[in-house]
Amino acid sequence: MTRNLRRYLIEMTNAPSIEEMWALHTEVMAEYGFDRLLYGFTNFRTQHSLGDPNDFLILTNHAKEYMDGFIRQGFFSDAPMVRWALENDGAESWRRIAEIAAGNDVSPNMMKVIEFNRAMDVTAGYTISFASVSPRSKGAIALTGKAGLSQEDVDGIWAEYGTDIIVMNNVAHLKILNLPFHVTGRSLTKRQLEALRWVGDGKTMQDIATIMGLTQATVEKHLRLARDALDVETTAQAVLKAAFQNQMYLVDR
Repeated sequence: MTRNLRRYLIEMTNAPSIEEMWALHTEVMAEYGFDRLLYGFTNFRTQHSLGDPNDFLILTNHAKEYMDGFIRQGFFSDAPMVRWALENDGAESWRRIAEIAAGNDVSPNMMKVIEFNRAMDVTAGYTISFASVSPRSKGAIALTGKAGLSQEDVDGIWAEYGTDIIVMNNVAHLKILNLPFHVTGRSLTKRQLEALRWVGDGKTMQDIATIMGLTQATVEKHLRLARDALDVETTAQAVLKAAFQNQMYLVDR
């Protein structure tokens, strides 16, 4: 028995952290037959690239072996459904992959990704590409069917529950966009965040030093460490990146 949609929406919208909402979402999607999920989002997309993978927000419950190949070895850049997601919004059956593989225009790199997925039993599922709010951002989620399910089985699940599944994933995506997250593996300290907030408010270095009760040199040190943690060159870029990650104005719990 799948979870009631209203119950899911209440639990999801009340989730206080990405960790808790992701645990809930993976549990519910497994109830529908999708036990391996891969969510990706970037705010740094360019015309010809998804940007630096270090700036991606990745959420998954796939095995480490799969992620090592798909993300760390760069297979994602040639994955058929990733390319589809970049050019489309909405949901699409992985039946499209079989159609691409049977065609004459499939590249060697794309075929390598298809064969990798087959070897890892990632063969039946759906991809949902979320509508972007800007040309620099893109988010999508790949829902992999449980082992033993064929694409025909998955399409049957989608025919019955697809609308609810799309609603749930849209809500999960919007929830993620409103929760703080880290993509560099290095969190900002409270002092670094406070200094960035005052810069964002237009304060000078001297103003910030007075407000924070520090020397100007110490403020500059906090800002330098914030730039290092966020892997950017300027403080303005650090403010922008911290804002993109919803870290600028957190409420202490």
